[in-house]
Amino acid sequence: MAPRITRIEVTEFSYPLEDVGTDENGFNLIYEPGSTLESSTLALRVHTDADVTGEYVLVTSTSSDQIATCAKYLVGRNPLKRERHWSELKRGLRKYDRMGMGPLDVALWDLAGKLYDAPIHELLGTYRERIPAYASTYHADDNGGLDSPEAYADFAEDCLELGYSGFKIHGWGGGDDAREVGREIETVRAVGERVGERMDLMLDPACEYETFADALTVGRACDEQEFFWYEDPYRDGGISQHAHRKLRQQLETPILQTEHVRGFEPFTDFIANEATDFVRADPEYDAGITGAMKRARVAEGFGLDVEFHAPGPAQRHCIAATRNANYYELALVHPDCDNTQAPVYEGGYTDQLDAIDDDGTVPVPDGPGLGVEYDWEYIEEHALGERTYE
Repeated sequence: MAPRITRIEVTEFSYPLEDVGTDENGFNLIYEPGSTLESSTLALRVHTDADVTGEYVLVTSTSSDQIATCAKYLVGRNPLKRERHWSELKRGLRKYDRMGMGPLDVALWDLAGKLYDAPIHELLGTYRERIPAYASTYHADDNGGLDSPEAYADFAEDCLELGYSGFKIHGWGGGDDAREVGREIETVRAVGERVGERMDLMLDPACEYETFADALTVGRACDEQEFFWYEDPYRDGGISQHAHRKLRQQLETPILQTEHVRGFEPFTDFIANEATDFVRADPEYDAGITGAMKRARVAEGFGLDVEFHAPGPAQRHCIAATRNANYYELALVHPDCDNTQAPVYEGGYTDQLDAIDDDGTVPVPDGPGLGVEYDWEYIEEHALGERTYE
């Protein structure tokens, strides 16, 4: 008899980020010694009449209203019919960005792995079991942390010594202060000159540059230092095919886009219209492991590489089943404060700076489902609220 979903629990909980604050606009996370930023996220449990529970704790944030819509649809249904559920929810959320689909889809994959007593990457089809990682930094600060081009270069060299083969700069951005673009270029050059011959280097302005001229000028600095990729420069939000195609025509450094392109079809169009070189996928942003793997397969068909966004167990399983991926993003890292993930993992799983082995790789969890154990006692002790759907 097929299993049936009997109840879905969604718990919001808080956790502190020590020595972390935000920039003047309140968006970018930066090092701020002595400060504590209270963050929060969601933890999901999908219960079934087969006495198997799918679990997932979000790495990033998403719409709780969309999660509610998805949960109401799923209760009473067979949790193994993921492709059918993905298609129905994709249509049902057609007026929205569909980011609420992802977390519950991951929980369904966790449930399936537990039911079949296999890790998710085996259900997907394992290609590898260790993944090279790159260090992906916090944004720049003026607080004694990543506060100068030299500080970034020092940290890149530290990461190289730890075993990382790649380093990505989240830097100064490009607001109305012209000095920010100048410091961005100085940082690109400082890091490139220090470790460029020994590491793959990336730059992610996080859509902060205000003009084509700024994006082009910084991109040419990346060309000089032979950067591995250049990601999301424009304030278009990373979604303009025309703008990024024009930028590609002027630069040698490969462009990486589609982190902020929601929807499978617009993602495919971005590739078909030659608006990027590398593409992004994320099991939370892109409608689950189901949606992220669709992106990976489309990219493979076009001969492109897909780079998965953010760290987490779901990302590790996806990359383990993807030939055309180069790196695992260990984010956000800093020489003086911890990563931004909630402290909810038991059993040794970690995404802190020291998570890599000497060869610069991270393992893929090999237990059933996601292969991680969550600290539900911590989650419940720090709960801000809970909703149950049944």
